[in-house]
Amino acid sequence: MKKGFVWILLAGLFFLAACGASEDGEKSSGENTEATDSKWSEIEKAGELVVATSGTLFPASYYPEGSDVLTGYDVEIMNEIGKRLDLDIKYETIGVDGMLAAVNSGRVDMVINDMEVTEERQKKFLFSEPYKYSYSTMIVRAEDLSGIETLEDLKGKKAGGGATTVFSQIAEHFGAEVVTYGNATNDVYLRDVDNGRTDLIINDYYLQSLALQAMPEFDIVLHPDLKFHPTDQAIVMPKEATTLKEKIDGVLQEMREDGTLTKLSKEFFGGKDASKEPEEEITVIEGLDL
Repeated sequence: MKKGFVWILLAGLFFLAACGASEDGEKSSGENTEATDSKWSEIEKAGELVVATSGTLFPASYYPEGSDVLTGYDVEIMNEIGKRLDLDIKYETIGVDGMLAAVNSGRVDMVINDMEVTEERQKKFLFSEPYKYSYSTMIVRAEDLSGIETLEDLKGKKAGGGATTVFSQIAEHFGAEVVTYGNATNDVYLRDVDNGRTDLIINDYYLQSLALQAMPEFDIVLHPDLKFHPTDQAIVMPKEATTLKEKIDGVLQEMREDGTLTKLSKEFFGGKDASKEPEEEITVIEGLDL
């Protein structure tokens, strides 16, 4: 893959990673009377699943260079689910802010886009069993780790990030100043840590690992000691679509047992298996209301 194209795909990393979005834009699930257990009957009759995804989140959901066919870890998981349930998959490419509202309105049957399972979202939606487990890390300068040894050392530091993400909330929680850029590509974020304009970037471990691989010329690293905010990513469905959830969970379990999830993860995450919970200890941040 060409480096320039990698940056096009990664451009929305700090803004479009659904796991980091703090504003859902969804309506109350009670407003959608169609989101009932009859959802599965409707899907069987139609012979297809209508699925919301962004198409801009590398490597979860994206268009390869010169192609109009979606691919990515999340997309290929959903394609396999369709095969095993004998259903066609129809994708609706929707911005992250509108995905959950599309579930409530009935425009789509579900969402798959690296969506983090949170307590607040679980009050309004059903989630499948997780297909990805991750956590947050931070990119810092290699020479001195940007003067950061603990999360408490973020106080007074400058963190590059989106204005309304979980990652920025974490930075602010520990007293960092968030520096926002608008719709900037990731090389801008990484270069500014390298040159000292900012001190760190907080984001998803797997996505940050790919960003560093794409731009090795910067003297920056993932902080070797700070791993925090464990996350589960799962498929989002209407609150009362219990039969649909059972069907999806059954297929995901089959894919886990036969190695399909591991195979797909290693294909899209540089040989890493994001389908399994990390073995290392991940710090849970107390007092962070998400």
